[in-house]
Formats: sequence, C-alpha cells, structure tokens
Amino acid sequence: MENRCQWCTGDPAYLAYHDEEWGVPVHEDQTLFEMLILEGAQAGLSWLTILKKRENYRAAFDGFDPEKVAYYGPAEIDRLLGNAGIVRNRLKIESAIRNARAFLSVQTEFGSFDAFLWSHVDGKSLQNAWTSLSEIPARTETSDTLSKDLKQRGFKFVGSTICYAFMQSVGMVNDHVTDCFRYELIRRLARPGT
Repeated sequence: MENRCQWCTGDPAYLAYHDEEWGVPVHEDQTLFEMLILEGAQAGLSWLTILKKRENYRAAFDGFDPEKVAYYGPAEIDRLLGNAGIVRNRLKIESAIRNARAFLSVQTEFGSFDAFLWSHVDGKSLQNAWTSLSEIPARTETSDTLSKDLKQRGFKFVGSTICYAFMQSVGMVNDHVTDCFRYELIRRLARPGT
C-alpha cells in the first residue's frame, strides 16, 4: 500500500484528487479559474464537500468559462441559488461572477491569468519538504502577497488561507509530505529533467 498525505481519507473522490491532481502544476487559464472559484466556494466547508459537487459546479457555471460567467446577471444568480447541486450561498455565487470579470481584466493586462499567477513564485513551483501534516502552514508570505494583489484587482473570497489552498491545488507549491508517493513525482514535474 502506498503512503499518502495524512489528510487524504479513504473516500474515492479524495483519493483520486490527491493521487491525480493535487500539487500538479497547472498553467491552463480555465482550469485556474475553476480552482479559484472552487477554493472560494469551499470557505467554511470541507474540500470533500466541494469535490463531490464539482461536476454540478461545472454544469452550473458553463464549464467555468470566465467569459460566460462574467456576463451572468440576476436571472443566472437566481438559477444558481435554486441549484441544490452547488453551495447556494449568494455571496459566493456573486463573488464567482465578480471574480470572472476580474479574471478577464487580469488576462487582458498580463496576456493570461497563468502569467500573472505564476509571477508570484517566479514561474517555479515552490518545493517544501514537510514530514507531517502538522508542519504545513495555512498561509505564507507568498499567499499573503497573492491575496492582497487579487483583492486590489477586485477579487473576492481570496483571503490568504484560501490563496494558499489554491496555490497547493494548482502546484504553485508542493506540500505533499516527503513520505507520500506523490512527493517525488510532483517535484520532478516542477523541475523537468531531475
């Protein structure tokens, strides 16, 4: 049996997410938008709750196409508030729309959200070497800076803790513990040729 990070429970959704996605460097804008919205939706809830609703979110938010979400108005908000397949929190729904608009603005300014985002880590995944879950921080100076930058650009639900979870999920930081079977694989993905 392979060693995994201690947070990864036996739930199939958690296992698949941990084993296939968490920590893998993401550079595709639409996937980055999806993860940003899902991390914001998770605030106050378990990540497993969001993972189990992920397909519903994809359907409800037009596949997380920021150009479509940016133009949602009152009718779409009402539709989303009536959708039992997602977290029906008005502030989180309205923030997703606002974030789509801010996301498009960042794309225009930087050429891609990817270019903006990864500039916060000099284009390279940060490699940690934690030996236990208790060592992993909830936020860092980098997530503080990213959070402040996003907020100044009009994003919501992007506090430092949410930003750090986002950074972990999209591979800006490798927070797999060192005895996890994914640790070395993710380290090599971040540094091809090693």
